[in-house]
Amino acid sequence: MRIKARYSHLNGEEYLLVHRKQLWQEVQEVIAEVDASACRTKISQEKNMRGKLLFSPSAMNQKFKDGLQARGWSERRSTFWVTDDDKLLRGIYGLSADEQKQAIEDAGRTPIMSYNQTDFVKDRVAVEVQFGKYAFVAHDLFVKHLSFYVSDIIDVGIEILPMKELEREMSSGVPYYERDLLNVLRQGRGVPAVPLALMGIAP
Repeated sequence: MRIKARYSHLNGEEYLLVHRKQLWQEVQEVIAEVDASACRTKISQEKNMRGKLLFSPSAMNQKFKDGLQARGWSERRSTFWVTDDDKLLRGIYGLSADEQKQAIEDAGRTPIMSYNQTDFVKDRVAVEVQFGKYAFVAHDLFVKHLSFYVSDIIDVGIEILPMKELEREMSSGVPYYERDLLNVLRQGRGVPAVPLALMGIAP
């Protein structure tokens, strides 16, 4: 595959080029190694594309997983506790998970364990490869990357998305770079408040 477009949000790409050049290079190498033609394995069951051979999201995800894990990228989870009291949540956000739970219990509330998970993290850089449903991109950008950044686990996030030309050859409902680029731009320069590098890929 090839990188056809990219966008630097809050100097995300510039940060990578200066501070994490090797990791930025690794991500680009993995993209180049993915053989898109070998991932055209899904036979569509959708009414308007029935029988058409499409690119398989699971096959492409596996190729990315193999390439990134071989270079030392791994999953990371950040556990936290929540409850229904907004004032309490605001006061405990910066605490450790154990302290959050204790504070909720001390306030007479029921603590609920939750977590954020990112597929690939290495040396304070997170990568999400999104071939799922389009709504997942907003979750990646505004929840996963932002949460890990605010929690001081990462310094920058990388979001890899199919270009429209690739999305046309996939099942319906898949995100594409051009639309999500607009979604980021229309939020304004500082939202989400995390440095990001968006990458649009194509066969």
